[in-house]
Amino acid sequence: MLVENDRFEIHYRLKAESQQSATALAAAIALENTVEIPRDVVPHGYIEDLILGRVEGLEEHEDGTWLARLSYHIDGVGYEFPQLINVIFGNASIFEGVKVVDLVVNQDLIDRFPGAAFGTKGVRDLIGKPKGGYITPVLKPQGSTAKRLAELCYGFARAGADIIKEDHGLANQDKADFKSRVKALAQATKCGNQERHAAGDKTRALYFANVLCHGDQVCDRALYAQDQGADGILLIPGLLGFDALNRLRQNPDFHLPIMAHPSHLGPYVLSNDFGYSHGFLFGTLMRLSGADISVFPSHGGRFGFSKAHCDDIAQACKSDAGLGPSIIPSPGGGMTPDRLPQLMAQYGQDCAFLLGGSLLKLEERIESEISKMRQIIDQAETT
Repeated sequence: MLVENDRFEIHYRLKAESQQSATALAAAIALENTVEIPRDVVPHGYIEDLILGRVEGLEEHEDGTWLARLSYHIDGVGYEFPQLINVIFGNASIFEGVKVVDLVVNQDLIDRFPGAAFGTKGVRDLIGKPKGGYITPVLKPQGSTAKRLAELCYGFARAGADIIKEDHGLANQDKADFKSRVKALAQATKCGNQERHAAGDKTRALYFANVLCHGDQVCDRALYAQDQGADGILLIPGLLGFDALNRLRQNPDFHLPIMAHPSHLGPYVLSNDFGYSHGFLFGTLMRLSGADISVFPSHGGRFGFSKAHCDDIAQACKSDAGLGPSIIPSPGGGMTPDRLPQLMAQYGQDCAFLLGGSLLKLEERIESEISKMRQIIDQAETT
């Protein structure tokens, strides 16, 4: 959805006992997220007319909550992603009973924060797969040697995996330091792809290296991984900040897709009364910051997201909402190979199905199980 004016909108779900208290809370949000001074001392003219947040609407829902629509001018944002988040949910995040649930963009916001560089179509083109979901095994566990991880990576690629991601816990530990690990895994993926091509499969696996480091090292490590032959980067915005993701996306020397991981983001969505909605955090905000793939725990796994939460995330990732290209939802968190048909029915073709510990349990049968999953997906494409 696109607002045809010079202000974009953020929608908040408010927990309030009456219309009067909801009205007061909405007005407080408008102040706190922008000028942060009492209403009666806001300067007239430019600051009051443009910079001050504006309450555009307030309506009561049947469950006793209120939907407040607030608009903000791009001048209050400037050009840096941290200030955009500050305007969306800065001081207002400290209020009780305020939850961010939606964004309606305008052209100013699109121009400054265009979203993913690859998105759904770009990642599909890199793999060379015209349709169908993506088998996405995870390289783990932490403590494994680079040699062992490379063996897994090679097998995954050869067997027909589409995206091979490092576990979010693989950082720069002694057993598999970042530089030697990335070099070995990129080479292993290349070798697995070569065997796959020789067998007649013209698609290829993409290897995503995890960049988890000091904030001032993110771009250097991502560019190192790119130079060594990695096909993508995994980032954790809950630990490094959404700006780290956005800065990497905007780096003119960086040319790989980015997968975003949900570690440390749980508290932002788990309350019904405050934080972000699941779709806003793992869909909308990931798209705004520049992620091409968004990882989240699917329902039925070891985390507590409901089917409705997951549908909300997938819709926010895929919707035509003016947030740049659609991106790929990637459900995980205890998924098992036998659930693939169910997950395909829920999420559709443009989805990266994560498999970690449940796949490693199969030991010597890992490659045959990946091949079997590939057949399930390929057969679904033709029906």
